[in-house]
Amino acid sequence: MQKLRTTPCLRSLRSFSSTPSPTTADKIVASVLFERLPVVIPKIDPVLYAFQEFSFRWKQQFRREYPDEFYKKYESRGKGDYQIDYQPAPRITEADKSNDRRSLERALDRRLYLLLHGPSSGSPGEKPVWHFPEKPYENEETLRKCAESALKSVLGDLTHTYFVGNAPMGHMNVSTEKTDLNPRKQRFFFKSQVIASNKFDVSGDYVWVTKDELLEYFPEEAEYLNQMIIS
Repeated sequence: MQKLRTTPCLRSLRSFSSTPSPTTADKIVASVLFERLPVVIPKIDPVLYAFQEFSFRWKQQFRREYPDEFYKKYESRGKGDYQIDYQPAPRITEADKSNDRRSLERALDRRLYLLLHGPSSGSPGEKPVWHFPEKPYENEETLRKCAESALKSVLGDLTHTYFVGNAPMGHMNVSTEKTDLNPRKQRFFFKSQVIASNKFDVSGDYVWVTKDELLEYFPEEAEYLNQMIIS
């Protein structure tokens, strides 16, 4: 029986590599939305408070009536010589009064976000501007690894941080003029949260701001950031 002679395939094989091309790497920037969650429970909305008050008064109409002897026994329970003096901590801190935006001890019932002041990727002439922790994508294994490197370069340590998910939470074009030598960059946002810490040794000029305050720093991107950030 005659054997068929096989010849090697002449079509080109696709190469698989984790190293991006220079043109691709220069177009991608990983930014980190680093947030501190609320420390205290936010105040109840007046509409919700009115509903709860109405619901309580409505239920009082149908509550069971107990004899006076029952209330006397209940009031006498747990009485002793001890007394606990408890005074809750104030919701308004000294940092709130002085509007110290470099402190995490403010706006305790709101989320705070970290912003840095300095050269940013895509800013005109690399001038100092307010921006999120960021890093251009180079040869990291994943885009999230690039985001972790961006935050680590600012904090020096990621012990008290937690990245929420592996995928970006948002994406936008960096507002620069697109040319052959300066292609339009793509910015991908990753969310990270503060864990068990109320102070970070942040390098450079920085602020911790609420969502409303954050939008004031980015008037051109305010509409997009307002939709992306849930606060």
